[in-house]
Amino acid sequence: MWNSSAEFFAMGGYALYVWCSFGACALVFLLEPLAVRARHQAIVRRLQREVLAEQFDQKGGQ
Repeated sequence: MWNSSAEFFAMGGYALYVWCSFGACALVFLLEPLAVRARHQAIVRRLQREVLAEQFDQKGGQ
């Protein structure tokens, strides 16, 4: 157990490793939803282009 907040934040000498690990996890937790949203929007745009291209091909072939 820690006797003070300074000892807690020092993490028994492993503070750099512990806090960098927490920071990396927090960064991933923040960035992953943004990356998923960007990929989803890119897929939707690509599918919309494919539908439009298919509709254009059907109209042009008539």
